[in-house]
Amino acid sequence: MNLSKRWLKEFVDLPEMPLRDFTEAITLSGCKVESWSTEGEEISKVVVGKVLSLEHHPDSDHLWITKITVNEAEEPLQIVTGAQNLQVGDYVPVALHGSTLPGDKKIKKGKLRGVESNGMLCGITELGLTTHDFPSTIEDGIMVLTEADGCKLELGLDIHEALGFNDTTVEFEITSNRPDCFSVIGLAREAAATFDLPLKLHTPVVKGGAGDCTGLLDVKIEAPELCPIYTNRIVKNVRVKPSPRWMRERLRAMGVRPINNIVDITNYVMLEYGQPMHAFDLRSVTDSTIRIRRANAGEAITTLDGVEHKLTEKQLIIADSQKPIAIAGVMGGEFSGIQDDTTTIVFESACFNGTSVRTTARDQGMRTEASGRYEKGLDPNNCIPAINRACELVELLDAGDVMDGIIKDDHSSKEKHRIRLEPEWTNRFLHTNISTEEMKTILAKLECEFDGDEILVPTFRPDLVHKADIAEEIARFYGYNKIPSKKLPGGAEGIITEKQQFVRSLHRYMLALGADEIMTYSFFSPKDYDKILMPAADPQRNSLVIRNPLGEDTSIMRTTALPSMLQVISRNYNNRNPKACLYELACEYHPTQPDKLPLEKPVLICGMYGEDCDFFTAKGMVEALLLRLGIDDWDIAACKDAYSYHPGRCAKLYAGDEELGIIGEIHPAAAENYDIETRVYSFTLDVAVLMQHAHTHRTYKSLPKFPAVTRDLALICDAEVPVLDLEKAIKRGAGKLLESIQVFDVYRGEQIARGKKSVAFNLVLRSADATLTDEQISNAINKAIKELENVGASLRV
Repeated sequence: MNLSKRWLKEFVDLPEMPLRDFTEAITLSGCKVESWSTEGEEISKVVVGKVLSLEHHPDSDHLWITKITVNEAEEPLQIVTGAQNLQVGDYVPVALHGSTLPGDKKIKKGKLRGVESNGMLCGITELGLTTHDFPSTIEDGIMVLTEADGCKLELGLDIHEALGFNDTTVEFEITSNRPDCFSVIGLAREAAATFDLPLKLHTPVVKGGAGDCTGLLDVKIEAPELCPIYTNRIVKNVRVKPSPRWMRERLRAMGVRPINNIVDITNYVMLEYGQPMHAFDLRSVTDSTIRIRRANAGEAITTLDGVEHKLTEKQLIIADSQKPIAIAGVMGGEFSGIQDDTTTIVFESACFNGTSVRTTARDQGMRTEASGRYEKGLDPNNCIPAINRACELVELLDAGDVMDGIIKDDHSSKEKHRIRLEPEWTNRFLHTNISTEEMKTILAKLECEFDGDEILVPTFRPDLVHKADIAEEIARFYGYNKIPSKKLPGGAEGIITEKQQFVRSLHRYMLALGADEIMTYSFFSPKDYDKILMPAADPQRNSLVIRNPLGEDTSIMRTTALPSMLQVISRNYNNRNPKACLYELACEYHPTQPDKLPLEKPVLICGMYGEDCDFFTAKGMVEALLLRLGIDDWDIAACKDAYSYHPGRCAKLYAGDEELGIIGEIHPAAAENYDIETRVYSFTLDVAVLMQHAHTHRTYKSLPKFPAVTRDLALICDAEVPVLDLEKAIKRGAGKLLESIQVFDVYRGEQIARGKKSVAFNLVLRSADATLTDEQISNAINKAIKELENVGASLRV
């Protein structure tokens, strides 16, 4: 809904304030402002000028050299133009050097065919206007300003002021439960209540005197459940002509194109009162009979847009004694509109059922301004004031002679809805301490009346039906920012659980390690177990079968996430992605008991391939993840019986006494089953075990005060002895004095016996209490060597 600030001031004397302050205040009170704009804001340095002389251009048959004055005290401007409609003495819009026009056009002085031109004379289209805005102008020439169009003919006057082209339009987002706000008066009520100002409403006064309209029309509502009220007023001796400037300006600011005085009046009243109006030629009503009824089967109507519409028995129409003349609340019939020779018109102001209008407009595919308002539910008590306002404007604009009396059929209720005012409940509901008198003052500003402790809701507010609605009205005008923030009693605190924090940390760490997250389905095909080489007797094949699967490929819940990962790896590889490192926090579903839900086991699975990926890349990622999680009681052991992995490049991970997961290179046969022709590496970790052993709470200790001692140990052992076993033996022997240990050399070669290898470690020893003595260092090293002998290792000599 657009709102003209100039039109608004007719109803509310708003004080001068920045536009931003107005929009913020009215938004906080419940009417959300979407945007605002000022007419002609793209136009600058365009003023009123007067043509002093016209001469033919010496080198052109169609160009004119003009002398234009914009200030009698200054030299006239020479401007070259191609327009043929100018005469000496005409007042015209002059775009000076450095001016701007709509469409980001910039005007500068220059030469046209060798003749200097110091600006440009503007046509109506160049100012972003049409002949509907200024009827006496032409489209293909210079705009000639006339007093007949309401223009101010003052030299040098800014064109905005000269044309009245400077209104500010505010666009509101109005919710469908507030049909009253789809009008200037409705928004004026909101503005008056927001700024605590009086509302100046005008009661239409119609002089009439053109005779009594009684008996000229026979009006009857045959479907009162769809049309509670239908009213008409008749105007004779219609004089169709352009509307005055003030009306054209207001319509233009509201986004409505001016047409002529009669059409403009109906649009004006619709915008002002929110009540759609229709004017039709009395001659189009056969036998002077109007019936508001449901359409008959097989009936059709050609509407004003020239389209024929087939009607159904559910749809409400306006009909005469022979045919439909309008689709109720949507659009009039083809011959019901105002013609050039129309002399007597009938104004229609009615209220139609919103649901009926909405379904009719939808089924006929012709949503209009009128249907958009009717479908939200209008106030039937607004019909008579609106039709009187239309007739008042007819007299004001001298558009015809209004006949006395109103023709109507009224089945509407005049009773106001009653809601009990409960101040104590309202304060508890809002967590406020507003006095009863202040509540009544707020509601009175909204035109609510009181009968004891009951509120009489005005009929234009169909959204107020419950005491909670009353509480909302009180809250928005009391001020949401004045209501203290409080926790709702009994509500759960919106905090992240420990598990959620842990899962989020896993995402952060995996992303930091260079992996990209994927999300796969939790179900796949039974054939996927064969593709990862799972034996037929493996218990993991006992999957939960989906009762209504999308197909065989999605028929069981997965007990391992590896097939899902390999499917994504395969898709990346076969789409020529040279490398990938992917991870997923997936769920595996392990059946428990018959007719029971399965156990959902969250796992972290990662898969990767590429020329810079190998087993140690995956192992390094696991080590970095475990270090970041503070898990220091983990272990790794070679594994040769994992069917999906390469038997010599696979290991199982442990945390304490629990199995943590598996890491390794995918078996070449399994990779081939997924059309992957490169080495693929993967690891899977149990999230529950990770969380159980994680130490995310960090503690800090002071820097060591005493120096460290470093020693290197070069050992000889069988080639099959894992380096990790040697490291564990050294840790057991050196005890608490060992601060860190690191492998720096592994050697197999001519100087080492066949089947043996040399492994060298760097040890850092330190005591937190004192400087280490030679005896302490020797004892620690000797104990470490004894432990190494137990695993078949000795010092290299």
